[in-house]
Amino acid sequence: MDQHRPPTAELVARLRAMEPLAERDPGSIRVVHAPGRVNLMGEHTDYNAGFVLPAAIDLGITIALVPTDDRRVELTRLDGADADADADADAVHDHDGFDLDAIGPRRDRWLDYVAGTAWALAEAGVATRGFRGLLTSDLPAGAGLSSSAAIELASAWALSGGETPTLPTMALAQAAQRAENAYVGVSSGLMDQFAVAFGVAGHALLLDCRNLEHRTVPLPAGTTLVVCHSGAPRTLAATAYNARRAECDRAVAGLRQLDPTIATLRDVTPALLTAGAARLDDVARRRAEHVVHENARVLATIEALKTGDLHAVGVAFAASHASLRDDFEVSSPALDALVDIASSVPGVIGARLTGAGFGGCTVNLVHDEAVDALRTAVLGAYPARTGLRPRVFPVRAAAGAHRVA
Repeated sequence: MDQHRPPTAELVARLRAMEPLAERDPGSIRVVHAPGRVNLMGEHTDYNAGFVLPAAIDLGITIALVPTDDRRVELTRLDGADADADADADAVHDHDGFDLDAIGPRRDRWLDYVAGTAWALAEAGVATRGFRGLLTSDLPAGAGLSSSAAIELASAWALSGGETPTLPTMALAQAAQRAENAYVGVSSGLMDQFAVAFGVAGHALLLDCRNLEHRTVPLPAGTTLVVCHSGAPRTLAATAYNARRAECDRAVAGLRQLDPTIATLRDVTPALLTAGAARLDDVARRRAEHVVHENARVLATIEALKTGDLHAVGVAFAASHASLRDDFEVSSPALDALVDIASSVPGVIGARLTGAGFGGCTVNLVHDEAVDALRTAVLGAYPARTGLRPRVFPVRAAAGAHRVA
């Protein structure tokens, strides 16, 4: 596991060394943390009003800050900070800022996620404060582990003076999503911000993206979540992510000719999809096939976890990855190789890509005693198959965004 994020005391010491306000009044320093997330099941279902099953993880983004009253945000990223790798993977040591009363348009830089959050909070009527801060991260760059949502939620806490934001948690997640959609320009669903805001240690989270009902789902004892980074980064805003959303909308439009009550692919049953397939072009049909059956896989996975049927969990993982590869076309040879290698290791319950795809990571549910075998297999076989260097991260389901004591 990466050790990029300094301990809280070291981060505070660095802030005091660089910021006179923090040195003069160390008691005013606050430290906030927002986790990344891994998705166990339910890929590309969130913006189709479907079901998702993410978990916050014990890798994330931390900001040490001193609040100010001058309406100015100044933030420095430390070396090794991988925050917001989706937007600007090259900026690993940087300083930037903006005025809360003159945020301006996006800059196409990592700071957009902070500025966008400030803009979205203001749109929601939430009072914000300036701050001087240091940001660091131990999320691997470009991995699809929601560094963008993590920086949004950490920023929301920082913009609230390092205290609990005044919005209810779901409204806070929605404001962070609005920052990403309307300010940054990535048409993401709510899953990432929801998981980062609501995370519970030891649990995954079921979210119904249509009515926002949610509950915790305990993860099985004796198992570990292992993230395998393909070494191929993702760049959401520059990829086909937005195109996939448009293709889903095209499928809805076609099926609505058969049933005018259809609002999203969540409303489509397998029978209706079969009946309406002739009304869709091949791409739109396959996108719809994935989403309709992926929603069913989320519910099947939860039931299998509840009953302890880990074989059924593995079957669902495998079916999900195949669908993401063949019907939604967001996998890659590198991700497929990781899944293939993991699936051959005894003790690996299930393996699939996680996140939007187009590079990034796989998630593996693994019996505790098989973690080392999985690491050895990936590190040994993957480079020869792909020419890429993998990274293996055992992670724990963790708490959502919070102030660090």
